[in-house]
Amino acid sequence: MNIKDVIITPIITEKSMRDAGRGRCTFKVALAANKIVIKQAIEEKFKVKVLKTFVSLVKGKTGRRGARREEFIKTAWKKATVQLAKDQKIPLFDVGGQEEKK
Repeated sequence: MNIKDVIITPIITEKSMRDAGRGRCTFKVALAANKIVIKQAIEEKFKVKVLKTFVSLVKGKTGRRGARREEFIKTAWKKATVQLAKDQKIPLFDVGGQEEKK
């Protein structure tokens, strides 16, 4: 598998941004990718050190469409969360904002 095809898109939600403050970043990745390939792709693309990789399969939900309300199933996808080394960030997940007061 080509390393450029592993990472599909970052997942930007309230929960993922909260985790980004703790050094965890979440991505939608290719179904065929495993933890080792995901780690290599993120380290190469963003020039960071990955400590741990967490992977989960997200089941495709059912939906209805059309006048007859025909049921269909959305495709399943794979989600990867990576734990970065301390004091490292990925710019996509940088919340900016104000610094914490000490």
